[in-house]
Amino acid sequence: MDTRVIVHDVTRDSAEGVQEAVAALRRGDLAVLPTDTVYGIAADAFSPPAVDRLLAAKGRGRDMPVPVLVGSWRGLDGLADHVTPAMRSLVEAFWPGPLTVIVKAAPSLAWDLGETRGTVAVRMPLHPVALAVLAETGPLAVSSANRTGMPPATTAAEAQEQLGTSVAVYLESGSSGDAVPSTIVDLTGAQPQVRRAGALALEDLQAVLPEVEGSR
Repeated sequence: MDTRVIVHDVTRDSAEGVQEAVAALRRGDLAVLPTDTVYGIAADAFSPPAVDRLLAAKGRGRDMPVPVLVGSWRGLDGLADHVTPAMRSLVEAFWPGPLTVIVKAAPSLAWDLGETRGTVAVRMPLHPVALAVLAETGPLAVSSANRTGMPPATTAAEAQEQLGTSVAVYLESGSSGDAVPSTIVDLTGAQPQVRRAGALALEDLQAVLPEVEGSR
């Protein structure tokens, strides 16, 4: 791993910062990216050593598998075992945006995100910098850019205070605002279920898919 840390202000030059992050991710290092919710720490989803570095950086166990960000709502097609009408309706309504869906993963996927039990949590973020990186890298394993148990980072500087040199590239895009995470909906069972309340209200979900149940 390259121990040199790059901090890039993407409000001034996003293209150069995106390429720095893409280069780091392709060589198996970690990058911190702005998203439309909180800042995220990213790794190549298909590199088990990179995902292990992400878990170690956060102080997170394999029992909490890492979600995946995609750059297009069609990105779900290559990750889910089967895209149901319910899945399609939700992602077309709320992607890009603060909706994470848990689906059964395609068995052919050559990755190791932790103890997923055959599922994967997927989201498409509504942020131009994150989308630009994803357009170059494909799906990324991304978790909130903080140490486990600490507050989510709303700036790259806050992320760097917690994660330090474990991350090769930090992309600073200013404050993400309130530290509100995405809403997580589990679509692996017979009944769609909110697993984590977040930026997307239950009423909004139910307007598209009435059978979604609130978190228990």
